[in-house]
Amino acid sequence: MPSLPPGTPESDEFRGFDEARTIMWCYEARARVCERLNLTSFIADETVAAVHVENTSRADRVFLTAFNDDGRLISADTLYVDDPSQRLDVTPEFDHDYTDMKAAKGSELEQAIEREDGWVINMRALRDFDHLVDRRATQRAVFLAHLSDMMASGQARGFLLGRDVDSDDPDDPDEPTASEAA
Repeated sequence: MPSLPPGTPESDEFRGFDEARTIMWCYEARARVCERLNLTSFIADETVAAVHVENTSRADRVFLTAFNDDGRLISADTLYVDDPSQRLDVTPEFDHDYTDMKAAKGSELEQAIEREDGWVINMRALRDFDHLVDRRATQRAVFLAHLSDMMASGQARGFLLGRDVDSDDPDDPDEPTASEAA
């Protein structure tokens, strides 16, 4: 069977590259939600339990509506979208459906959810999110995705992950210096 050219849907030659690209898209979506919501007062306001993101009616802005634990509307804000990369698309790590956040029956939040004109951010999940841990995990996942392609093509033949505890490197920050060892 002849080899298919790279980039064809049936080709497995760049599977790791495609996986790495998907991982980065997801990371960028999470980072964008954090970055854009930091432009509002919702992150600092502990009374805000959920934010409805209405991003379907206008391409140039996102309407945000904040709700408390009881599902009552407490605030609103508008973020302008000057570039498509500023859109607030659904991010499973913060979405109320994926984080199993419940809306009070008959509440304004439940009504907003039922309108299906956007998505709802669980602010507890967003506040608990560790950006640095996410960045490091994403970096590692992207590396491993690329590594599979490199190993398959012969560009990489072996690797070690983690710290080298037997390192003789004098510049290794994990090694105690002579004064620290004494």
